[in-house]
Amino acid sequence: MRMLVAVAAAIALGCNREPAQRVVIGEPAPRYAATTLAGDSASTSALAGKVVLLNVWATWCAPCRAEIPYLQSLYEQHRAEGLEIVGVSVDARGQESAITDFAKEFRMTYPIWRDPDERVQSLYMALGVPSSYLIDRAGILRWRRLGTIHASDTTLTHALAAALAGTP
Repeated sequence: MRMLVAVAAAIALGCNREPAQRVVIGEPAPRYAATTLAGDSASTSALAGKVVLLNVWATWCAPCRAEIPYLQSLYEQHRAEGLEIVGVSVDARGQESAITDFAKEFRMTYPIWRDPDERVQSLYMALGVPSSYLIDRAGILRWRRLGTIHASDTTLTHALAAALAGTP
């Protein structure tokens, strides 16, 4: 029993690398910062005024491979309206060339941020990859998906249209 309590405590401490925040639709999205593939600083705060689809993925993730072409098409279709898609790679350190090759293979033109420590997953309470979060121009979380986004998903298209129009 003591062992079980010790393991549970260790897991709880390990998961609390970031301050505990609520991830609730209709409330402010957690602020998040990472680095780009080029090593520059990037943050969701710097994207204020844009609609942001934060997509957490990895090169080894088959469902991620399935959804990225759709995400790229959304980006191309709505970028001029203020949509910014940010692909957050949680691939391990040293995988930058694999990520770059992956982005070229899938013709990803939206920004890619690096998070080898997977801080985004604990901050946004993501259970795995892919995970996606739609944040409106005011920084409010409007939609989230733990799992693959499909082109037939009308919940995303409705939430995206409302966010781009500036309606809740």
